[in-house]
Amino acid sequence: MNIVTAQQMKALDQQTINDIGIPGIVLMENAGRGTVEQIQRYFPDVLAKRIVVLCGRGNNGGDGFVIARYLYNAGCNVKTFLLAPIDKVGGDAKINMIVFQNMGALIQEITDEKQWQHALTDVKHAGLVIDALLGTGLSSEVRGLYRSVIKDVNEATSVPVVSVDIPSGVDATTGRILGAAIHAQLTCTFGLPKRGHVVFPGLAHTGTLEIVDIGIPNRLINQAGITEYLLDENYFTGSIPRRDPEAHKGTYGHVCILAGSPGKTGAAAMAGQAAMRTGAGLVTLGVPESLNPILEAKVTEVMTEPIADKGKGVLDSDEWSSIRDLLAGKTVVALGPGLSDQDTTAQLVYRVIESSPIPIVIDADGLNVLAKKPTALQQAQAPVIITPHPGEMARLMGTTVQSIQSDRISCARDFSRDYGAVVVLKGARTIIAEPNGRIYINPTGNPGLASAGMGDVLTGIIAGLTAQGLTPLRASQLGVFIHGSVGDTLAGEGAPIGIMATDLINRIPAALSSFIE
Repeated sequence: MNIVTAQQMKALDQQTINDIGIPGIVLMENAGRGTVEQIQRYFPDVLAKRIVVLCGRGNNGGDGFVIARYLYNAGCNVKTFLLAPIDKVGGDAKINMIVFQNMGALIQEITDEKQWQHALTDVKHAGLVIDALLGTGLSSEVRGLYRSVIKDVNEATSVPVVSVDIPSGVDATTGRILGAAIHAQLTCTFGLPKRGHVVFPGLAHTGTLEIVDIGIPNRLINQAGITEYLLDENYFTGSIPRRDPEAHKGTYGHVCILAGSPGKTGAAAMAGQAAMRTGAGLVTLGVPESLNPILEAKVTEVMTEPIADKGKGVLDSDEWSSIRDLLAGKTVVALGPGLSDQDTTAQLVYRVIESSPIPIVIDADGLNVLAKKPTALQQAQAPVIITPHPGEMARLMGTTVQSIQSDRISCARDFSRDYGAVVVLKGARTIIAEPNGRIYINPTGNPGLASAGMGDVLTGIIAGLTAQGLTPLRASQLGVFIHGSVGDTLAGEGAPIGIMATDLINRIPAALSSFIE
């Protein structure tokens, strides 16, 4: 599903009006009517409700007047408040305001706190509030009367709110809260979803998101240069090849995972088991020799290859020739889970990145090492996927977690472009970026996945998919989607508390079954 910024949506609106010839007032009519259809769908008893429509002076308020008109004409008990003097409303919004008034409906001006406090009684006793205050063009902090209104509407917690286009106060481009923002139960947006609807913190204010078709031609959308997408199940239909009846284990790839250090053998084991459950034909863990007995006890189907470690329990660049031989015949290499970031290990990581002839997935300690020398990625001979959490991303980019989280999309896009790697920036709404600038936002997952080992499982899933012939980008997209959807299934079986990474592993095959061609 295409995702746009506020600027892109504005440009599409203007092209539709100026180039195609559909008047703005028609788009506004379509928006209002489509929103009413969604209101009737979600609130089938709407005729029995007392409805308050809160309108601003701009086009968002104009949409509100159209909505109020349809509801009023259907016999609803509608009270409409305008947070501006009536003579300040212009353009298409003014036309719709006048039409509404000509039908005999009343619009009450709210221009100060005293008037608002009187109107607030109606809000608190309403069965539904329509938020048509501030639209997608908002870019400055909400202050004064509007801020008070937003705060008071949010505090009327028993009253459901439907936001028009975007919850008032949410930055449509970044998802940032501009001082204060409406908490909606339902948001009806027009044409295309905006980035602010699908990333936090705007996502937390949006509630259920419905897309209303207002008549923007598909031709314009296809020509708009959109580079951001929200993943969904349909996107992955047929991604997993149906298995050949004559296939053998070599048909589905051989994953090599370089991992493990004292106290962190579990990370290596989980990554290996996840790769197997994802469908890789073979998985070999390249592990420090002194830890091999532990790993052999932890895993059964996954093979282990002990690598000399001088009794230190960590992989060493001195054993590069052994590791190079281990990579021969493999389909993909993953490095990082529980690897350690000692200097000798760091040198090994750089050599793998610069010399591997097969795709590389880098996570955990592999990323901590890479943060000391990110330019190593520019020397890679094969495709590279990195899977940082915000802390690791901050170290890779030499900045702070706060900076990363304030603009996750730009950070992932910039790093991917600059270093040529597919970036999987983990977190709430994981971002997948590819070097050409395209961004994919993953909708699956929940707070129950915030526990140790989840990243190791994701590494195994992505490596397992890559081994089966999916491109690094497709493996990253589907891997993140599956990882999150399994977590959602587990959370649906109880509270999203206490979910362990190993709980996900056995659920992977069932989750993948939906995407077999």
